[in-house]
Amino acid sequence: MSLERWLVVAGEVREALAAGTPVVALESTLISHGLPYPSNLEVAKASEAAVRESGALPATVAIHSGRLLVGLDEASLEALATAPEGSVMKAARPSLAAAVARIGWAATTVSATMIAAHAAGIRVFATGGIGGVHRGALSGDAGRPPTLDISSDLEELARTPMAVVCAGPKAILDVPATLEYLETRGVPVVTIGQPELPGFYARSSGISSPLTAPTIAHAAWIAGVQLSLGLGGVLVCVPVPEAEALPEDVARDAVEQAIAEAHEAGVAGPALTPWLLARIAEITDGASVRANTALIVNDARVAGQLAVALADR
Repeated sequence: MSLERWLVVAGEVREALAAGTPVVALESTLISHGLPYPSNLEVAKASEAAVRESGALPATVAIHSGRLLVGLDEASLEALATAPEGSVMKAARPSLAAAVARIGWAATTVSATMIAAHAAGIRVFATGGIGGVHRGALSGDAGRPPTLDISSDLEELARTPMAVVCAGPKAILDVPATLEYLETRGVPVVTIGQPELPGFYARSSGISSPLTAPTIAHAAWIAGVQLSLGLGGVLVCVPVPEAEALPEDVARDAVEQAIAEAHEAGVAGPALTPWLLARIAEITDGASVRANTALIVNDARVAGQLAVALADR
């Protein structure tokens, strides 16, 4: 028995893959857990449109009542976007089986999306920002013992051969430790067009990127070789569009303030990330949300261009 038993690939996606047309996978937690309705649906549709404008076909991935869906139609996007709060499960590799086994919708995170997309034969995936090593995961924080809170995204990048396009690790993470973890697991991290790793909300994190590609075509060449060698995935990083980017110091100060307030309030565990993102939005008067939505669509556009370049090789 294999994953294909549970996989349902949309007809348009299946035909594109058979014809060698480039396809880009998109995750669904951005719809179910990332933004409120109708912004979530608008961003999902804008991301799919950006992929199509780049010459590739989008395939949003989700789970519904025992089936891993690769490619959602408009009705499914609407259903996922408007599902009652708390009714949509978040599915990552550790919870994928439970998500498939239940009735109703489940949204796929980076790791679950990569698993389903790879099984369908897709080589490129676009997301907003990857998870990583949380602050305090390795050495403790604010007098607390280490939490060992490390996203399954990083292990999935190490094991699943796919080019993942994002705006860097989420800014609330321990970014240097995340880069070290990826290096240890053999995952190349390539930033397009600049020597610094993107800072998610800001164009730069102030941290040197392990690898730099001057163009999308150059990044596609690196990604293509990585995938052909069977060495696992590659992380391709793209800075948020300049018009919506937060200044580096503004983004950094907002993140640090939100983290300090979370410690004071005793927020931890699964509740921490959504709490921090909401608080950062408040601190920046919504500028972080505008940056987040812009980078999501931009990542989809670049992923489409990368997929087209890969298909030409």
